[in-house]
Amino acid sequence: MAHSRSHRLIVLFCTFCFLCSTEAFLQAADKPNIILIMCDDMGYSDIGCYGGEVETPNLNRLAREGMRFTQFYNNAKCTTTRASILTGLYPRFGKGGHMRQNMVTLGEAMKVAGYQTGLSGKWHLMRTKGYAKSKTAGGWIDRYDKTTHPFFRGFDSYYGVLDGCCNFFDPTISDPPYKKAGIRSFGQDDKAVTEFKHGYYTTDAFTDHTLDMIQRYSKEEKPFFIHLCYTAPHYPLHAKPEDIAKYVGKFKMGWEQMRKDRWKRLQEMGLAGENWSLSEGDSHAYAWETANHDFEDLRMAVYAAMIDSMDQNIGRIMTTLKETGQLDNTLILFLSDNGGCSEEPGGRDPKIRKPGPKDDYVAVGPAWGWAQNSPFRRYKSWVHEGGISTPCIAWWPGKVPADTINRSPAHIIDLMPTFLEIAGTEYPQTYQGHEILPVEGTSMLALLRGEQKTLHDSLAWFWSGNRALRQGPWKLVWDSQVKEWELYDISADRCETKNLAAAHPDRVKQMSDDWFVWAEKVELGSKLKEQK
Repeated sequence: MAHSRSHRLIVLFCTFCFLCSTEAFLQAADKPNIILIMCDDMGYSDIGCYGGEVETPNLNRLAREGMRFTQFYNNAKCTTTRASILTGLYPRFGKGGHMRQNMVTLGEAMKVAGYQTGLSGKWHLMRTKGYAKSKTAGGWIDRYDKTTHPFFRGFDSYYGVLDGCCNFFDPTISDPPYKKAGIRSFGQDDKAVTEFKHGYYTTDAFTDHTLDMIQRYSKEEKPFFIHLCYTAPHYPLHAKPEDIAKYVGKFKMGWEQMRKDRWKRLQEMGLAGENWSLSEGDSHAYAWETANHDFEDLRMAVYAAMIDSMDQNIGRIMTTLKETGQLDNTLILFLSDNGGCSEEPGGRDPKIRKPGPKDDYVAVGPAWGWAQNSPFRRYKSWVHEGGISTPCIAWWPGKVPADTINRSPAHIIDLMPTFLEIAGTEYPQTYQGHEILPVEGTSMLALLRGEQKTLHDSLAWFWSGNRALRQGPWKLVWDSQVKEWELYDISADRCETKNLAAAHPDRVKQMSDDWFVWAEKVELGSKLKEQK
């Protein structure tokens, strides 16, 4: 009896200490500003602080003075990732789309918490009457659904491209026929943007809008939440000549050697765990020996230049935060929406394709897309680790421990509850008369303090027929091209090199059943071509 009483007292004391430490952690910041930066189609190991060749001194600084995550997950695709970040929910695939009125957005929730809000860059969640693209710039303005527009979903200020990618130098240029042609939807607040000045470049323009918000919002007493969504380095491969010149000739080692070099640097940095190994070749990659080396080198040089330009712009943000006195009370998070991209619209004929200038629409293709996610398997749209693993950096002076690595699994659905806890508010049960779906993420605040902690019993994924479920150390994967379940022990084989499905049929059955339960919850029934 005495022992039991003593144990309860110890538990109560520890709980009290935890609550006190959490309160002190948050009060010290006094509702910090939050800037969430997301790039588009960038691989796991592209940036310097994750083993890449690109010069990223500003991101490297954030990593050196903050925290890097090794198991931070996205949803493998642009749209679904953005939906989860904004709602704290897994994407819903049924009628009504990913952005519904029974869902609350980060913009809406942070406004309730007393924050000024803004979003710059790619949205990709807007619904229109008919196809989103138009024959003329701004042709979407009379056809869009306000319930899916950022300016009407909680963001005080918006500037950017409302659908997917666009021409970086001139968004009024139509997509080519093999991308269904048409001009992308560009907007500022609730207005259409139809003119772009000489020397325009989307990465700079999205940053300009962000800097304007920082400067305006800093004059108010309320903190701010800004979501900056770069389209770089998503195709088309467009970059400034001076940035491209820095990288021409640096990728003639080829994709296979690049994977090996990155793998070695990841090990040296301490980012690769003991259970990591370089995955084997990819079925979509082609032989470096038979490729046009000059063309392939140029493709990656432009891609690298796009990341370099983004990093330069992140440096501008840091400078503006310092000039406005907001630097020490701002949490910055950086991540990518999915793994490197294997898509190759328009092909790769070097005789007719020219990466870099605005009058072509080149992508990096499957071989480079695979290598960008070294050491993992696959890429964007697949749910092996290469498709869903993102570099993730958290920087918050005096709060996030400097130069640390966190190996705890976390997911983009965790960002909503994390930011709300930091803001000192609860996730709403109702909003503007609508009952809101319960949040599915878990706060990462303990991880940001430096703890290693399990946040989820399970995590699930789906895109384009590809399926995955992670439970503890186990991960079940269905490749839509292989059409059978694969099972991996992630604790012993993070890079998914040893399929254990045949050795553990009972676990495959249990986990596949669990995945189908999740699939029903997210309204996937109509999209599953394969039956249970």
